[in-house]
Amino acid sequence: MQKALSVLTKRPGAAALAFVLLAGGAGAAAAGKELPPKATLADVIKASKAADWRPLDPENTLYMELPAGRVVIELAPAFAPRHAANIRAMAREHYFDGLAILRSQDNWVVQWGDPDEKNPKPLKTAQAKLAGEFTVPLSNDKHFTRLPDRDGYAPQVGHSNGFPVGRDPKNKQTWLAHCYGMVGVARGNEADSGNGGALYAVIGNAPRHLDRNITVVGRVVSGMSLLSVLPRGAAPMGFYDKPEQMVPIQAVRLAADVPEAERSRLEVMRTDTATYAAAVEAQRNRGGPWTKVAAGHIDLCNAPLPVREPTP
Repeated sequence: MQKALSVLTKRPGAAALAFVLLAGGAGAAAAGKELPPKATLADVIKASKAADWRPLDPENTLYMELPAGRVVIELAPAFAPRHAANIRAMAREHYFDGLAILRSQDNWVVQWGDPDEKNPKPLKTAQAKLAGEFTVPLSNDKHFTRLPDRDGYAPQVGHSNGFPVGRDPKNKQTWLAHCYGMVGVARGNEADSGNGGALYAVIGNAPRHLDRNITVVGRVVSGMSLLSVLPRGAAPMGFYDKPEQMVPIQAVRLAADVPEAERSRLEVMRTDTATYAAAVEAQRNRGGPWTKVAAGHIDLCNAPLPVREPTP
């Protein structure tokens, strides 16, 4: 993010635009005392230690191979244990191979599954129907780190092993939040009408009103750029109305079933560390000189989850 901002302010006319925007919304602050410099997210990542990071679990990591490249998805079995197990079974029986991305709706989701509803691809060991796992007991979550910031959709929010979550201590329930990049299970009106065979990834502004109404099963940790740039579908809800517009899925595999030399070497920052707390604070209260007004707040879906390729 810091690099992107630096590039932006160096483009022709961008400095003038930035001045106009700041003058309109933060003139008083800009005329007052400058904010002191603070550690940026990049600074925090650079200063992190090996213990601040964890590798992806190969048994809960999916590789979706598209013509344009690989999408890496981390499953969250603590929050959707039955659906995660079913998706693992589908991957191992090669159910997703030859299916397609069916839908790309602007500011909403990209969805994939079986394009032939009349003659659907048969399942082998996976279940055809599962009860919705919209929430789970608090006891399922062993890694919750709370954010102090207010939230309009849950009494408490934070992260569990890197996943954005909401929770209600009174009802003793917790759930995954619909943030950018989160992966959910498509369903019909009935709560048990999804099984993980049709999935979607959020590509727009976080639709948090969907929380506790759909089973969220994981998140994309790499390859979002391959999904977010897909042409938008012209049919209602962004579905493609012509077969040739659909993007074929070449294969979906569990990382555990892929030769180690062919795996994506990725680590995510542990969200139960002081380093991650510093990463969040760097986004909550950005320092000067570019920032003129510190927000003093961060939304759950804007809290960063750094991902890296570890150095040999």
